[in-house]
Order: sequence, then C-alpha cells, then structure tokens
Amino acid sequence: MKPVTVSVDVPDSRDVVYDFLAVTAAHESFTDHMMKDWRCSGPARGVGSKAHVTVVLGGRSEPVDIAVVEDAPPWRIVERNVSAGGRRVGTGTYVLNELPRGGTRVTFTYAWERAPFIERLMAPMVRRVMRGGLETGMKRLAEELDRRRRSGVRAAAAS
Repeated sequence: MKPVTVSVDVPDSRDVVYDFLAVTAAHESFTDHMMKDWRCSGPARGVGSKAHVTVVLGGRSEPVDIAVVEDAPPWRIVERNVSAGGRRVGTGTYVLNELPRGGTRVTFTYAWERAPFIERLMAPMVRRVMRGGLETGMKRLAEELDRRRRSGVRAAAAS
C-alpha cells in the first residue's frame, strides 16, 4: 500500500520539537484520540523505547506494539509497529525540518511493510481513515507544543 504522509508547521525550534518527540510516552498526549491504554517500556527515549497501545480507528480496536528503531537527533525518529498478530507491520517516521523564517515542519509518514489481505483490497479507504487520524494527531501535536510553550514548560520536560 502507498504510504500516508501528513505534516504541520510549528513555531518551536527543531531541537525543542525533537526533545518532545524523542520521549515515546509523550506521544500519548497527541495521539490518544486513536491510541489508548499506553504502556511504555525500555528506555524513555531513543532506540529500544517501546509502547504497547490499543488502536481505536475506523470502528476497530486492536493492540499494537511500537518500538523506536532509528533515532537521528535532531531531525528523524523511526518507529516500527506490529499488529494483527504480525500480519500488519509498518513504520512511522518523523522528519523535522527547520523553516526558513523559524519554526519547524514536522512530517510524519506511515508506511506499510505488510498488511492483511482485506486491508490491501480496501487500501483507498484504509489510507483515508489513517490520514484522518494522523492529521488530527499533527494538529494535536501543534496544540500540545503551544500549550507547553505558553506554560513555560520546556518540551524535554516530558522525559
């Protein structure tokens, strides 16, 4: 299936955004509209950081294991996730680019390595539902960073 890519521009520096996103548990604050029951393990950040969540999306609920597999500060984080009893495997990649006038463009790409047959058959609908959830997540990420900035909380405090 073709990957789904979404992005959002935020006024925060790339370092601040990276420091926030590098902490796996911090993702709950902007993805809990579609990922519930977060249980994190391993290191708080970096390769080996893990989360077990329940994804509630498209009228379905399913356990997913997420693990950070690549960490390239301050511009890229790659997560691998496995669900559907191993029949669904994908990667979620955050890329942080500095904007010319300041701030950061946060781009997230979800790419399927493997998907159940029925999802491949319904790929346009699956991608549309996934895009909606991810776009909401990016908006909520911007709101969370704004909330932290306004309250004077440095993003790295999530660790």
